[in-house]
Order: sequence, then structure tokens, then C-alpha cells
Amino acid sequence: MKRLWAPWRLEYVSNADEQDGCVFCRAASSGSDEEALVVHRGDRAFVLVNKFPYASGHLMVAPYRHEGELGELADDEALEIHRLASVALGALAETMHPQGFNLGWNLGRIAGAGVVDHVHLHVVPRWAGDTNFMPVLADLRVLPEALEATRAKLASAWPAS
Repeated sequence: MKRLWAPWRLEYVSNADEQDGCVFCRAASSGSDEEALVVHRGDRAFVLVNKFPYASGHLMVAPYRHEGELGELADDEALEIHRLASVALGALAETMHPQGFNLGWNLGRIAGAGVVDHVHLHVVPRWAGDTNFMPVLADLRVLPEALEATRAKLASAWPAS
């Protein structure tokens, strides 16, 4: 039997359920953007690398304010989330050269939301053939780069405000 080693993932998977509180609120209040995988901080929202990505470079944009309903976001929060998602597309294009993107809101557990009480927008870079057999056969995703390296690369590509 062949083995696929990704030891850097063990910490994330092992501690996923042990964390208290909201993952987005913790990241928003973190004193270390590197540890929280925060790529960029805006005035009302921020961008971070997803610790359980669908693909390399999978980002999320969330408001600082803990809000579970998309319709309850203030106009300035919603506008900044979308503006940051647009800038994220440019940073991802510059650093990872994807062939396309998926952007989406998973609202409610039945719709696939892993965090239902803090809305967030997913920004997922895509490449031809990136849905390989590993997720189907082994319930496993293969990422070619450590999340911390992806965060650093994208943070350095983020344009100055």
C-alpha cells in the first residue's frame, strides 16, 4: 500500500473541534496574522486562508462583526466583502495562475456551511482537472503547498491600499 504524507495537516484536523468560539472571530482578534492565516485586513472585513480548503489558495472573506444572516450585513460590510473578494481574485491570479474561480456563500448547514453563525464568502481558485480521484475515492484532498506558505505568498501580492 502506498502512503500519502501531509503531516502539517494533522494539527488542523486534530484541533478542529477543540477550539472554543467562532473561527472567524478568533482570526479577527488574533494578534498574529501568520498564525491565524489572515491575508489582509480591511476596515469592516478581512481575508483568510481556509484551513480545510477545497483547493490550494482557497480563501474566505468575512466581516469582523459576528453575523449569521447575509441579509443582516450593513451595506458597507457587504460592499467591502465583495471588494476584497475582487482583490483576492487578482492576488490569486498573480501568485497561483488559476484558470477560473468559484465564489460562493454557503448559508445554513444544509447548504454546506461549516460555520453557520458567521457569514463568509468563499473564493476558490480552479484549474483544469483539479477535481482528481483523491476526494472521490479516499475522502482526501491533495494540496501542493503548506497553508502558511500560501498565506505569505498572497499577503505579499496584496496591493497596497
